[in-house]
Amino acid sequence: MSDWITSIEGTAAGHHAAMMLALGAALLHAIFGSLQKGRLDPWTSRAVIDIFIVLLALPLALFAVPWPDTGTHWLLILGAVPIHFVYKVFMASAYARGAYTVVYPVVRGTGPAFTVLGAWVIFAEAFTPVQWLGVAVLLSGIFGLALYNYRHITVARETLVSALSFAVMTGCMVAIYTTYDAYAIRALPDPFTFLAWFFVLTGLDFPLLLAFRWKGVTIRPTLRDLLQNGLLGAVIAFGSFGFVMLATRLDKVGEAAVLRETSTVFAAAIGWIVLREATGPRRIALMTLIALGAVIVELGG
Repeated sequence: MSDWITSIEGTAAGHHAAMMLALGAALLHAIFGSLQKGRLDPWTSRAVIDIFIVLLALPLALFAVPWPDTGTHWLLILGAVPIHFVYKVFMASAYARGAYTVVYPVVRGTGPAFTVLGAWVIFAEAFTPVQWLGVAVLLSGIFGLALYNYRHITVARETLVSALSFAVMTGCMVAIYTTYDAYAIRALPDPFTFLAWFFVLTGLDFPLLLAFRWKGVTIRPTLRDLLQNGLLGAVIAFGSFGFVMLATRLDKVGEAAVLRETSTVFAAAIGWIVLREATGPRRIALMTLIALGAVIVELGG
């Protein structure tokens, strides 16, 4: 698999594979986000997921992929730990304060604009005018969806301002980790070396936090939570984060980041179908804008 990934980097096949990986990451990330906004509080839910991420990733890191062979490679992997920890803290704080269908679009809308700029500075990537039009269309749909939800939502309105503040900060962290992870996964000879050790090391923090705050946890995880949130969430996380990292290795970071934000469409559908949050024709129109923007970005390249 590693040889195939490296063989199609920068090719037309790599471009198409990156597009499919980014869209797959979008769907999986929307599902992943809804799991963190379920019965358990977001902090406990993420900790349960991380426990299974570490348990599943550790054997792969130890026995299935080449080990990092230089100190620089280890430092690149370790550098992801504080970045993703801050991201997870902001994300849990936003989910704890606001409705999923309000918080999630703001997070995903803030990220791509900064990621595109980061990709321009670090990777010398440039968008065409048509692609920038696509970004504008996509972001107008995302923030329009968040504004519509903000005006009509009746859940947790008293904490919505702080939830939106954390959502914006989370979006900034999404841009930072997307750019950093793209740099790191390109620097290591085998992308799966980075992915395996990334999941092991970035999955340790929230379980430790859960251990410290266990006495204060009001709703504790059941066996069903461990299997549904933990095991299922871990498997989904491998795809949602792993797919987009591979996409950024195969093709442009900015395009992968923008395509991933179609997760907002999937998130709105999940909020409506699974979480029973209200929807309507205006929200459907805004979701269509998001999808249209992604198509323009892809075709305008």
